[in-house]
Amino acid sequence: MNKPRALIVGMGIGGLSTALRLHDIGWETLIVERAPQRRPAGYFIGLFDTGKYAAQRMGVLDAIGNRATYESTTYDIDRKGRRRPGLGYGDLPGSPRLLLRGDIEAAFYDSVEPLTDIRYGTTPAAMDEHPGGVDVTLRTTSGAATVETTERFDLVVGADGLRSTVRPMVFGPHADYLRPFHHIIAATVLKEPVPGYALTDGIILAEPGRSAWVFAFSDHRPGLLLSYRTDDEDAEFRRPPIESLRRAFGPEPAGPVLENLLQQFEQADDYLFDSVHQVVMPTWHTDRVVLLGDAAWCPTLYSGMGASSAIVGADLLGTMLQRNPGNPSRALREWDQKLRPFITTMQEHGRKELVMFVPQTRRDKLSRTLITSLAGNPVGKRVMKTLLAGSFKDKSIDPAAA
Repeated sequence: MNKPRALIVGMGIGGLSTALRLHDIGWETLIVERAPQRRPAGYFIGLFDTGKYAAQRMGVLDAIGNRATYESTTYDIDRKGRRRPGLGYGDLPGSPRLLLRGDIEAAFYDSVEPLTDIRYGTTPAAMDEHPGGVDVTLRTTSGAATVETTERFDLVVGADGLRSTVRPMVFGPHADYLRPFHHIIAATVLKEPVPGYALTDGIILAEPGRSAWVFAFSDHRPGLLLSYRTDDEDAEFRRPPIESLRRAFGPEPAGPVLENLLQQFEQADDYLFDSVHQVVMPTWHTDRVVLLGDAAWCPTLYSGMGASSAIVGADLLGTMLQRNPGNPSRALREWDQKLRPFITTMQEHGRKELVMFVPQTRRDKLSRTLITSLAGNPVGKRVMKTLLAGSFKDKSIDPAAA
């Protein structure tokens, strides 16, 4: 008997974890990736209990590792360089693993690569879904040559990110589903320590409508995340990123730390500069095409649950397909119904926790100052973690269990 065959579009965390999970239940998979080769390691992410549980079941949690450094201090600072101990990301309830995106991708890639076919420089150009499967025209570009082939699959998984190729082909234009946050993010990896700080020090400069975060790792250069509110996202992309950043963090003098961070961003070899959106859809699937991860729900980086939700979504997808052999339509309906309440909650976290990353008002800023001042000593930090635990317990839910 022939194995059922799945096309997975996108070789990020969602795509790789889906390929591994489907292989585990006896499917044949093909991953297609738009990029001509594997992507660089990327930037800071957190992995909460939800993602840990699923990664453990798939046998990759140990390989993912943890770059959290427990000997560092995170400082809340102002533009004049004044500092006080604050509440770092690793101090949050649930003790998230602090990682680079590439740490998770590499762990899954090493497990998946011997088991599946991977085609780089390849995207779907057309899809024809019918009762017998999905006929997909795949376009592969290598140098100046472009080749198209049409192949049949029992299932297509669009795990190709916020601006998915699969979503508009099957479900309609991006504008129908993208919900703007009216914020811009800029991220990179610092090449050198911020003067006056150790490589293992975290730094947070938070002002109404804008913030700069430096995330410390135990064995890697720090990550930088700059974020700010804007009323005109399109205008931010009509200028060089550094110019938009300087406008957003002006007109006040940057001060020594922020100036160093802006200079390091400008000189970075690789960076991310993008607008923030959630994806809100009434359904993530047809009978044989399903979206997963940021392509389907994108909780935003403010939720901290992008990686975890992609992994648990892949894990649960495999479970539902295994329970419904030969009936992908029913499997996808059950998958959507079981996963959706969890994803809805994570999207709510993304909206609420925006103010933790970027205070929106002076009141938000004052509240944040109060929280971080309490966290400035071990006793206060334990008290704050206890107070925050209730709002973070949802990030330990395991919708794919049993």
